[in-house]
Amino acid sequence: MDTVRDMFRGAVTSNNSYSIYRDVGDHEGAELYVEEPQENQNPKQNAKAFYHRISPQWLIVIGFVLIAIVAFLLGYAVTSSSCTTCKKESTDHATADDYEPPDDNGFITLDWLDLKNMFSKYLKDGEKIDATIRTVSRKSHPAGSDENQELAQQILEDFKTYNLDHTWRDSHFVDLPYSDINQPNFLQFIDSTNRTVKTIEIDDPELYCPYSANGNVTAGMVYANYGRKEDFKHLDNVLADPRGHIVLVRAGSISFAEKVSNAEQAGAVGVLIFPDISENTAVFGHVHLGGGDPNTPGFPSFNHTQFPPFKSSGLPSIIAQSISTETARKLLRLLKGDPAPPSWKGDSFPLPGLGPELKEPVEKLRMGVQNIRRSIELFNVFGSLTGRVEPEHYIVVGAQRDSWGPGAAKSGVGTAILLELARAIAMMVSNGFQPRRSILFVSWDAGDFGNIGATEWLEGYLSMLHLKAAAYVSLDKAVLGDDDFVTKSSPLLKELIEQVIKQVDNPRKSMQSIYQSVAKQESNSFKPLSLDSGAYAFTAFGGVPALELSFEETTTKYQYLNTKKDTYQALNELVGNRLSSVALSAAEVAGLIVIKLSHDYILPLDISAYNDVLLKYLMDLSRQQDVFRTQGLTLQWLSSARGDYVRATQSLKKAIAQSDLHNQKVLQAFNVRIMRMEYYFLSEYVSVIDFPYRHIIIGQGEHTLSALIENLKILKEKPNDIKNDLIRKQLALITWTLKGAANAISGEVWDIQEKF
Repeated sequence: MDTVRDMFRGAVTSNNSYSIYRDVGDHEGAELYVEEPQENQNPKQNAKAFYHRISPQWLIVIGFVLIAIVAFLLGYAVTSSSCTTCKKESTDHATADDYEPPDDNGFITLDWLDLKNMFSKYLKDGEKIDATIRTVSRKSHPAGSDENQELAQQILEDFKTYNLDHTWRDSHFVDLPYSDINQPNFLQFIDSTNRTVKTIEIDDPELYCPYSANGNVTAGMVYANYGRKEDFKHLDNVLADPRGHIVLVRAGSISFAEKVSNAEQAGAVGVLIFPDISENTAVFGHVHLGGGDPNTPGFPSFNHTQFPPFKSSGLPSIIAQSISTETARKLLRLLKGDPAPPSWKGDSFPLPGLGPELKEPVEKLRMGVQNIRRSIELFNVFGSLTGRVEPEHYIVVGAQRDSWGPGAAKSGVGTAILLELARAIAMMVSNGFQPRRSILFVSWDAGDFGNIGATEWLEGYLSMLHLKAAAYVSLDKAVLGDDDFVTKSSPLLKELIEQVIKQVDNPRKSMQSIYQSVAKQESNSFKPLSLDSGAYAFTAFGGVPALELSFEETTTKYQYLNTKKDTYQALNELVGNRLSSVALSAAEVAGLIVIKLSHDYILPLDISAYNDVLLKYLMDLSRQQDVFRTQGLTLQWLSSARGDYVRATQSLKKAIAQSDLHNQKVLQAFNVRIMRMEYYFLSEYVSVIDFPYRHIIIGQGEHTLSALIENLKILKEKPNDIKNDLIRKQLALITWTLKGAANAISGEVWDIQEKF
């Protein structure tokens, strides 16, 4: 460029002045000055004077330069729209984060608009999704069955045809509980002389609650609504004491495991769970308050593992059984006692009282559970695409494969979307897309038993996954309707989800994005991760930011989930025979999130998202200041730790903004700090065996902020129910976990003291 500038010193003129370069005696630069025309000179004379100052040789040079410029502009215009390794300005929801600097080899990736259009091009095969849902949900395929193993093999073969970089499967050996068809579970009406008045057959001999304790109990019966803590508190207030009795609860609101755990804490000896729907059906669900194999808590169930001699603390010690709607009606008609609140009454069943007294001649209910255990080999199926720049960092996307029933919504839709995403993104890679980070596509086994396949994989690779797994996207239960869009996620992913759904059309309303439909009900659309979510273990146990997304109905919920009526026909009818279209929209959202996570040079996680979450918890705790004072405690140090954390996130954002993002080592250092932010919320002060979900915000156990708040309330109402040092211990460990997170985010140890 300097050579051309030294040769070409002339420049075009305006009406009555022209600028020219004047040599300053070297080749490192030239200065610009304006030569004014002589007075009384007309434009023709000006032009003539200018022409005479330029020799014919210079005119030839000027001509060549102009030709070169025109050729370059024409070439750019032709190639910029089709070049697969060029960078152009995006006009479709582009942000500063969309810019991708070249790596050390000068490679520049596709921009976001190119990627979005390419993905839409290859994801247009809704018929393939439809066919896969039909195939997967033809019949039941529970974990350990021949049907499930055949499906696993078919998925592996499909992965191999997609031109993925790697395909494999891993296995885990676990003992799974099953119903004993030779000795089925039972219910009996017992009279005052302890004789059996009537035996009530369990509608389906295969119906049971995995991980229930075994045994027989004879007791009165109490109706406990959904089995939530507040429901049992109400029973305590109205003197319908569940202690020593069997409780009857309806499905919904919380998981089966939480219902049984709450009942056990309330003193019940057994739990019966039924669906509150008009049709006669029953719901399947496990009752282990946790995830993974409860026989190897905190350890992977590999073939070579020496199983430890203890079990999960989340296993119940009372019996539990799922029953049909019709069986529940027979039991509810027998109840006497205080009337139930109006909100406890369902449309499909009578409710004359809360119990525990029963109408004559029945005095008590006898309940028996006799499940058996079988050793099962589970198979997780994997396919992967290797990242171009950070191959050691993974974006994981997965779906449950097994199902107790046909499982159209439970496993069919998720499996279909998983296969379609793997196929479409692999085709993108074959046509120019080169993700910075690796992408893992996984079909998980034994999801119905508490996401065992996924959790065992996490346990097996936990020591490395927090260094490698950047995010997890769950495809489980992605279509349960088409009215509302709902996500359960880590706070770190909420902003990314919002960005993506602004760019995806609502499957019910053309010319309107999904975001436009959820903006009015944001609190209902963006929810925290829950225990029954397929993504929960990744965040609460593994410290990996995770999300689960789904389309749902506003009023009439899909009532066949986890039942043997969860068929393709039922789900397709719910969404007006548009199942493939709705599933395709879910696939588009999930796919764009995966592509964004694998593509952006800085991981698109909202590193300041937990600042507001922590502030809300502090505000809740501040309302208990009087309780703290009675214990001689203060919130000062916890508040200070939160302040350190906020400053650490702000400092990290500032450092990113001010750094040379063309330097791959700098980029990778920032991404490592970002991807571990979730992991830093895992408490180091509790055992993974006793409390596998160690996350102080999302997890379960005494180390969490929610447990601290709950214990403060109990201490205020019933001081004798809380040990004197428990609150002090909880407050100290939470404070140091948060302080440790702030220190880790801050960077090097020599910078921490200076910053804080």
